[in-house]
Amino acid sequence: MKRWIPFLNPAPTVAVVRLQGAIGMGGRMSLSDQSLRPILEKAFRRGKPKAVALEINSPGGSPVQSSLIGSRIRRLSEETNVPVFAFVEDVAASGGYWLASAADEIHADESSILGSIGVISAGFGAHVFLTRQGLERRVHTAGKSKSMNDPFRPETEEDVARLDRLLSQLHENFIGHVQSRRGDKLTADPDLFTGEVWIGQSAVRIGLADGIGHMVPVMKARFGDKVKFRRYETKRSLFQRFGATLAQDALGGIEERAQFARFGL
Repeated sequence: MKRWIPFLNPAPTVAVVRLQGAIGMGGRMSLSDQSLRPILEKAFRRGKPKAVALEINSPGGSPVQSSLIGSRIRRLSEETNVPVFAFVEDVAASGGYWLASAADEIHADESSILGSIGVISAGFGAHVFLTRQGLERRVHTAGKSKSMNDPFRPETEEDVARLDRLLSQLHENFIGHVQSRRGDKLTADPDLFTGEVWIGQSAVRIGLADGIGHMVPVMKARFGDKVKFRRYETKRSLFQRFGATLAQDALGGIEERAQFARFGL
């Protein structure tokens, strides 16, 4: 009966989930499938939202966590028949773009950075330093590949070849995901899957985004001026707020800062 009375019809609701920071970097504020699971479940299932809007500001991180989160978003969208819209802020690069491409539509600011569809592995070599200090590294393994890429030993051709093979496999997975989600929207630009990034309208032109726009006006244009926004965010306990994991967060923050710095942010 309620739906037949115009002034009792509820205003449409859009659930908003913020995806801010590096993915799977270990700090309590990093993005992971485990931490986002209850938030995403509530966003899709509580109150029958018209859509779920993802506010994305992430330079990337763990390929596996990116895949798990993206798959959960798609699964929930299909189970609830709720469309997903991604709104990119400063950056949605690498794993951050993996999350954005889980949406049905991607919108960005004119200055947003999108792309970096590639895989990176970075480390250091300290064997020269150890030699100069008169230190000897002793490692014993059962299995010739157990000490692969040991930073305290000289890099070998076998290690480099093995790492290249692993990175290539991860890259193919990433490319396959983007192609399956973006389909014919993607252009044939030769740099599309090289790890290159694009800004704003250039990202739209190449097919990485659907348009330039911000969440509130885009959602109002889609669902009307009376649309309401319900936010779902991770909540920290009192114990966490007072620095119970200060050391872990400090290290995670440094690594996350380095990830953003790759894009001049």
